[in-house]
Amino acid sequence: MLYIDGFVCAVPTANKEKYIAHAKLGAVVFKDHGALQVVECWGSDVPEGKVTSFPMAVQRKDDETVVFSWITWPSKAVRDLAWEKVMQDPRLSPETNPMPFDGKRLIYDGFDMIVEA
Repeated sequence: MLYIDGFVCAVPTANKEKYIAHAKLGAVVFKDHGALQVVECWGSDVPEGKVTSFPMAVQRKDDETVVFSWITWPSKAVRDLAWEKVMQDPRLSPETNPMPFDGKRLIYDGFDMIVEA
């Protein structure tokens, strides 16, 4: 069964190109460790909510854009093993590939895929 890691973050809009470079290198690393697909989406129609919303969840500031991303894995077991390797991979160390956003406001979790159409 496919497994998904999902992410939502707020990126300073001025850092868009830095984020793209960061994400491209991250995608290579994740795929090198078994990911099937890495998708990064830059928000273009992400309104503030009244009760909940992506901007509220990541405490988006006026000069930031919401990014929605996911990684597709062949299984949770593959993902669990890969994350150990990814976290040790020097290509993703803060010195090599610093996050161009506030990582404290990053939301991420793992999901079992239940419907794919």
